[in-house]
Amino acid sequence: MALLPEVKPYYGKLRLLIGGEWVDSESSIIQDTPNPATGEVIAQYPTATKQEARAAVEAAQKGFEALSKIALRERARMLFDMRQKFEEHFSDLTRVLTQDHGRTIKESIGSVRRVIENIESACSAAYGLVSRNEHLDNLANGIDMWLTWEPLGPFLIITPSNIPMHAWSSFVPYALAAGCSVVVSPSRQDPIAAEYIARVALEAGWPPGAINLVHGGREINNYILEQPEIQGLGFIGSSHAGWDLFKLCGQLGKNSSINGNGKNTVVIMPDVDVGKIVPFVRQGCFGMTGQRCLGSDNVVVIGDIYDEFKEKFVQDARNMKLGYGLDESTAMGPYCSRAGMEKVAAWVERSVGEGARIVQDGRILPPELKKGYFMGPTILENLHPDMNSAKEEAFGAVAGLIRADSLDQVIEWINTKTDLGHSACIMTESGKVARKFAREVNVGNVGINVGVPQPYAFFPLGSKRKSFFGGAKSRMASMRLFLDEKTVTARWV
Repeated sequence: MALLPEVKPYYGKLRLLIGGEWVDSESSIIQDTPNPATGEVIAQYPTATKQEARAAVEAAQKGFEALSKIALRERARMLFDMRQKFEEHFSDLTRVLTQDHGRTIKESIGSVRRVIENIESACSAAYGLVSRNEHLDNLANGIDMWLTWEPLGPFLIITPSNIPMHAWSSFVPYALAAGCSVVVSPSRQDPIAAEYIARVALEAGWPPGAINLVHGGREINNYILEQPEIQGLGFIGSSHAGWDLFKLCGQLGKNSSINGNGKNTVVIMPDVDVGKIVPFVRQGCFGMTGQRCLGSDNVVVIGDIYDEFKEKFVQDARNMKLGYGLDESTAMGPYCSRAGMEKVAAWVERSVGEGARIVQDGRILPPELKKGYFMGPTILENLHPDMNSAKEEAFGAVAGLIRADSLDQVIEWINTKTDLGHSACIMTESGKVARKFAREVNVGNVGINVGVPQPYAFFPLGSKRKSFFGGAKSRMASMRLFLDEKTVTARWV
């Protein structure tokens, strides 16, 4: 099948967005960004200097002051306009995301659709501010009292490589709805997607400095967070990096919403129709090449259906077509980076060293795929929940099969064998079993007969334990991140 056209074959040297202007960086650190499917360089991006990062913070402060003068109804209208701009640029955004990140075009379509849903949710959140205000007349003799919610100021938003657009939309539209400006620091693995989403957002007419973008890294991120104007942080990434940022926010006394890793499990109960649920499990384990926090590594099968499930699951995985995601028939694209692919391959080797057995080896590839960052779906068996490979996230298209005797046993494993609490799914025909699982499993996102328990935009991403640090979850719940309460007590009589 012919490929969909690339938006551009080469995007040149990317710029920084500071105060409403796209500016060339003066940094001497310039790096290439490749197309993960071909290995060809498609852009260059700079690592911002501290002076440029400081300029972005100052611009964000001016942007916050400008936003504070924009009426709530006008901010809401701009959000509605921004939603329309994303619809107008939908095709370009999906193809840029596929080219820059590596996911399939169908997955990019789903991701950009989630972005638009978050903007819609932020529109609702903006008008929801009105309903959150409370006014009590004559609370005491001649005294009235009311509560208002006020925006805090500029925020740093750090987005990861695996969901560069979706993560942006989990924070930025809500910050704007609240009246806060942002400095966005995207992953260095897919900077083109970060630039495109910012360009589309600016078309809605936000004031200069409301949205800023710098390409940096850990040192620049810490520097921005330390600036006195920055009120807090929205972050999606690894738990290790998130914990360091959480501690820094604590030292600085700043708000945070920090979303980290997961080690997720899908449980197969003996009452299921195996042929029906295999595609859901495949999507949960291998969708987006396994590079998502809501994907599953561990597949726990209870009862005597293990062999039937394994046979059909392996066959389904073998039928997945690998290739460039702009080919609409592609079922699985490359890894976002070579380093990510090599990390997953090393994870498989360690698992084998612990006693796991490979029943489907994704490292065996045809020659035409070896220029890109490809590794096919991999299935292991003979895993045990005490193995490191059953506790540590692979963050790739790998499924580890585990046998279990009972649901109580599996719930105990999920709750105690790892300190992560992102998500867990169960496949069952029993409402009683599903209810027990949802109530007792200690994770923030539960799926029942779905492979990916993705909350819609108007729900928070409810991660627990060391999968989340901070005081407010992302998406709709991030309004608590960007706003603070003020009470007014007045006597006029």
